Amino acid sequence: MIDPPRLQVESGQAVLSGHWTLAAMLPELAALRQQLNVAGEEARRWDLSRLERLDSAAAVLLWRTWRNAWPAALDISPLHRQVLERVADLPPTLPAGAPPRFNPVEVLGSQVLRLLAHARGMVALFGQVLLDLVYLVRHPREFPLRELSANIYKAGAQALPVTALVGFLIGVTLSYLSALQLRSLGADVFIVNILGISIIRELGPVLVAVMVAGRSGSAMTAQIGVMRVTEEIDALSVMGVSRSQRVALPKIIGLTLAMPLIVLWTSAVALLGGMLAAMLQLDLSLHYFIESLPRTVPVANVYIGLGKGVVFGFVVALVACHFGLRVRPDTESLSTNTTRSVVTAITSVILVDALFAIFTRHLGVPTL
Repeated sequence: MIDPPRLQVESGQAVLSGHWTLAAMLPELAALRQQLNVAGEEARRWDLSRLERLDSAAAVLLWRTWRNAWPAALDISPLHRQVLERVADLPPTLPAGAPPRFNPVEVLGSQVLRLLAHARGMVALFGQVLLDLVYLVRHPREFPLRELSANIYKAGAQALPVTALVGFLIGVTLSYLSALQLRSLGADVFIVNILGISIIRELGPVLVAVMVAGRSGSAMTAQIGVMRVTEEIDALSVMGVSRSQRVALPKIIGLTLAMPLIVLWTSAVALLGGMLAAMLQLDLSLHYFIESLPRTVPVANVYIGLGKGVVFGFVVALVACHFGLRVRPDTESLSTNTTRSVVTAITSVILVDALFAIFTRHLGVPTL
């Protein structure tokens, strides 16, 4: 049985007995500190010969009570004196470490390595999704149709009102600003060219991708992250269910299918807003606008816009699932990876749009 630590002060002498260890002191640590403070002021002699055990925690407590100096009279065994001597040899304060130097090469290297790690993870996730598709083609009964339809509804149908509102306002703004310049040059009819090319080919797909990345992409990352925090992902692995097949695959396919439809819807509403603004600013009739649009905007631009929608949807969903699966089981990691998911998705969309502009620069350009 472990004897609890005891302290008695008699006639100016402090007598310690029992086990002075951290485990034994914890139940009554506050009372022992108060007794030691009183003994430090009254005792002139310290008797530690009756101690059964003394560890470093108790030695630090005694050394602080003695105000970092050996008492004038001390009775202690050689073994316990060695413990106190090790504490006495420690410096009163640890020296402050040198501040880390800013090394641009080191910072650049760490960022490049982090980027490569994320790229490797996304490639691995993409490969796993392809393997799951091959498996589901061979076993069509196991295809997650419910999860797929739910993701198409959440990422597609529920996004139609907000994308229509933003698209309509963008069309009105672009038409109004263009009309001010075209009227001064006497080139009112070219507003059809400006609105058609800019909205169908560029603004529509990019605007929808940015909005979907902030709305649906963040929701996907947060949903998968919460599943990581609540250990639902681990539960799926324990039950032998593929997390990529049931969690990532429906989200990637669903957003890839829904995005071109949202792009087509948003572009149509944006053109409607542009037509109304052009009618009010330049007195162009809706009939003339609708009749001139197919002549001034080649149909290849529609295909390019829809193709961008497919690729943008795939990129946003892949990035969202990647960062969601990287969430650690804590809330700080959840918020951090959700933010990174949105920023990375938007950056990737702009990068892919630049690649589209390079490879399709000769397609859909109207000839005068």
